[in-house]
Amino acid sequence: MGMIKKLSVWIGYLVVLLALPQFFDSILAISIFNQMAIAIVFSLSYNMLLGQGGMLSFGHAVYFGLGGFLAVHALILIEFETVYFSILFIPLIGGVIGLLAAIFIGSFSTRKAGTIFAMISLGIGELIAATSLIFTDFFGGEAGISGDRTFGPLFFGVDFAQDLEIYYLAAIWVFIATVFMYLFTQTPAGRMANAVRENPERAEFIGYSARRVRFISFCASGLFAGIAGGLFALNYEFITEENLNAITSGRVLLMAYIGGLGYFIGPIIGAVILTLMNSLLSNYSELWMLYLGIMFILTVMFLPRGFAGFIMMHQTAWLRGKLKHLALPYLLTGIPAFLFSMACVAMIEMMQTEEEVFSFFGMQLATEAALTWIVAVTIAVAAFYATRRSLPQLRDAWESANAIPANEKAES
Repeated sequence: MGMIKKLSVWIGYLVVLLALPQFFDSILAISIFNQMAIAIVFSLSYNMLLGQGGMLSFGHAVYFGLGGFLAVHALILIEFETVYFSILFIPLIGGVIGLLAAIFIGSFSTRKAGTIFAMISLGIGELIAATSLIFTDFFGGEAGISGDRTFGPLFFGVDFAQDLEIYYLAAIWVFIATVFMYLFTQTPAGRMANAVRENPERAEFIGYSARRVRFISFCASGLFAGIAGGLFALNYEFITEENLNAITSGRVLLMAYIGGLGYFIGPIIGAVILTLMNSLLSNYSELWMLYLGIMFILTVMFLPRGFAGFIMMHQTAWLRGKLKHLALPYLLTGIPAFLFSMACVAMIEMMQTEEEVFSFFGMQLATEAALTWIVAVTIAVAAFYATRRSLPQLRDAWESANAIPANEKAES
């Protein structure tokens, strides 16, 4: 029964991936879906490193970027008929180079863990990023390199010129990569990665090499990061030094942490959230990176297990049939918290805009009018006060929904 349930989840996941363009078929939507596909694989690969293996890396973009560069070079070779194969296998080329880079770098970096490993990853990341600006024949300098995905043999008459065609190709690769990354978590190496993360000394005591377990996880992570880089190369048909540097490494860290490290679905949630913020919110505000940073800080402070962890916190209440008892307390806290957030956002936007009249969710706000600021401050203060007042009620409702009855305690 459990196997059937798991299989149905994977089938549903594949159906959702393939059906999304049928419901959202605009050019913008397809572009966002392509970005999500890349981000999901990249974020899941980072979760293998930090969420499972406990290795904080500031240079994970190295494997993503190298995979992308090799993928673009493969496109160039196909274009000039130096080699002849379908672009279906381009992500695999990125994965192979990501794996090879991870084998080399992991051979010495995984000897240590914790802060030392993090510093090594940062140094390697900056070294490779700087090197990419020196060896311009391969990396193309600041301008990067570009290719053309429409060359090569057709696949049942498809030349992959359209973004929709690339999406379906990416969806298949996302599904394959997700399945194999999940299967890795079920292997002895994947399970021992969690044990090494929690207590490497105990893992060593029972006969496992903590360094070897970290190395295996590191290499697997590099493989799938390279696949994500290959998908990036297919989607954009170019790649630059930016895809190798610390900014990209920081972005994948944000995706994995906000979504929920340690939970397999967490990085998927984080990838979707950050892609939407990058693609949609950036069209409405130049300060979207500021809001992303604030969200990351709030996540670290109040949701240390990410959004996936927050969802899983409700498992006990859901199994006991008491989840509905939390609906009203959540509304009483969530509505004023939302109003407080919107009032703060409105004031921040009014401070940075140079326009006399600012459009905010359909409302025309006079940025220099005293009344506008008085109303915004009043809403923010009142909403903050209401949120604080509602927190004890939410806390009591939470404890009641998750409390274990006395008879169940006695039975256990």
